[in-house]
Amino acid sequence: MQRGRSGRNGSWMMIAALASALLVSAAAQAQSTPTGDAAPAQDNTIMITIFFKHDQSRPLGELNAQLERQGFYKAFPPEGVEVVSWYVMMGAGQVVTLRLPASRLREVNRVIENSAWGAYRTEFYPTYDYKAVGIGKHDKAKQ
Repeated sequence: MQRGRSGRNGSWMMIAALASALLVSAAAQAQSTPTGDAAPAQDNTIMITIFFKHDQSRPLGELNAQLERQGFYKAFPPEGVEVVSWYVMMGAGQVVTLRLPASRLREVNRVIENSAWGAYRTEFYPTYDYKAVGIGKHDKAKQ
């Protein structure tokens, strides 16, 4: 979902993303018990992947200065929100996956709206840990 200039549609899309995240979280817990190094989620915990797309019309130094002025790295991620992964996709931006209580989703969204917009365009994706299941299926298929 793209955020930024969408106004009212962005709010509805965020509500839809939250509903999807809650449904995906419930479905993921119902699928199978994680094995291996996959950590089971707590009852109210969700994961969300955020794609921070760089504004490629501006140089990186200018983007970093804007992020600093807006307090991005001071505010993101909010205290108590777990960073599962944080990668740079060369030529595109950054991809961050967070694990957090569902009740804190709005807080994470507000931090991004207040500190990242302008330097980044953002997209949000409900996420769940499938690694153990995928590897298990791969191992079983090789037998």
